[in-house]
Amino acid sequence: MTRPATHILRLLKWGRVLARHGALRGIESAPTTPIGVKRLCRIARFGTVQPKTPDYAAAFQAIGPAAVKLGQTLATRPDIVGEEAARNLLTLQDALAPVPFERIRQEIELAFEAPLETLYIEFDPVPVGSASIAQVHRAVTTDGRKVAVKVRRPGIDKQFARDIDTYEWAAAQLEALGGEATRLRPREVIANFRRWTLRELDLRREAASASELADAMVGVPTYEVPAIDWDRTTSRVMTLDWIDGIKISHRDALIAAGHDMEALSANLVNAFLRQAIAEGFFHADMHQGNLFVKADGTIAAVDFGIMGRINRQARYWLAEILYGLTTGNYRRVAEIHFEAQYVPDYHNVEEFATALRAVGEPMRGKPVSDLSVGQMLDGLFAITRDFDMQTQPHLLLLQKTMVMVEGVATMLNPKINMWDVSGPFVQEWIRDELGPEAALADGIREQGKTLALIPDIIRRLDAQLPRKGAAPPAPPLPDIPLIVGNGKRSTWWRYALATLVGAAAGAGILNWLG
Repeated sequence: MTRPATHILRLLKWGRVLARHGALRGIESAPTTPIGVKRLCRIARFGTVQPKTPDYAAAFQAIGPAAVKLGQTLATRPDIVGEEAARNLLTLQDALAPVPFERIRQEIELAFEAPLETLYIEFDPVPVGSASIAQVHRAVTTDGRKVAVKVRRPGIDKQFARDIDTYEWAAAQLEALGGEATRLRPREVIANFRRWTLRELDLRREAASASELADAMVGVPTYEVPAIDWDRTTSRVMTLDWIDGIKISHRDALIAAGHDMEALSANLVNAFLRQAIAEGFFHADMHQGNLFVKADGTIAAVDFGIMGRINRQARYWLAEILYGLTTGNYRRVAEIHFEAQYVPDYHNVEEFATALRAVGEPMRGKPVSDLSVGQMLDGLFAITRDFDMQTQPHLLLLQKTMVMVEGVATMLNPKINMWDVSGPFVQEWIRDELGPEAALADGIREQGKTLALIPDIIRRLDAQLPRKGAAPPAPPLPDIPLIVGNGKRSTWWRYALATLVGAAAGAGILNWLG
């Protein structure tokens, strides 16, 4: 087990980097930050030359690969980090200097226990992309197919494990302080972050995700997922079909090629809605670098390391929330939050509906071109504290992807409105899934399930009630010794200073988590 002193030293090092980029200034000036933490933030930035405008993205980039991934997660939480920081973190580029080709060759040959030439007759030593976890090379297989080969960075799994171990330790110390930290549930957020990262580090899991998404989207001709070469895929190497297309961020090139920007943006939004609402399984890293447009206008996606899932009941609630906000049915939106147990029962439904109206009505009164999913999310986050809404870690990826998709769609077509484009899809899906015919079909299906489960229901009736909310059960959390609040008075003097420093440094990275 890593010693507390080791975690504290890491946090101090990271806090120093944050200070040099001006990224501790917001924590220091926030009224909710404890006095002791404010003082230690000043200590952390002592002697540093800070920019006038904080650069959070550069700070996380400088800290390392795991921090880049954590920063991308924090970009989904403007209620915690603030709108300015969230916008800055959205620019965080998951790109690092490439690993020398000889090390990449060794990694491939070690993974397959065979020479590189027996797998690929051509292999470009210069990568076409180099991210925090892996880099991608263009190649041609021995049977003549053009492919992209994604190779994991040597030793990256150990580096991530070390850093996430410290995140978990800091989150546990932070949550033990109680108050706002308990509501934000940093331990569960880091637990989800660990699972997402472990999946991304295993390239076989990424290949399986790509295959599953391809099956789910087979009926959507405007969206494509490249096929996986399973014979040339392991946990450290993934081979998939090469995509010939224009990167979706190159708007001028797309226009020059004759593509319809309005159609492209609408197709992207509807592809996301199909994945998130209809399938409950979506590509959660749909930024501009991972999307290409083929000659026929098909949008092709790459990089499936981060995927999101939403269960059936949560998708019902999500669709109704989106539709209710766009139509002004705030009472129904409020009821859904109580049904899903996002808002504790001791609050009043009518009061929550009024708070939602305060968020929705100003936006509904604006011109269509001014409406924004990102602004709507900001408004919703703003009322979470007033109604003791705990963070829902299973929805973090969805929030991130909604904002990301809107950004790409707006880049393609500045006049697009996500509500206009998504409204018909959501309305049709609600009618199909929640209408009379769907209710009858669901009723028949559920009755059949119930009849089959009657013996088990009788034996375990207490486990069936009360009805659970939309959030999945909390994951098991690691047993982390606390340096405060564990009742061991005899060890207090050893950790008094470490507690203060750890809390401050941990706050610098984890006080934003939600």
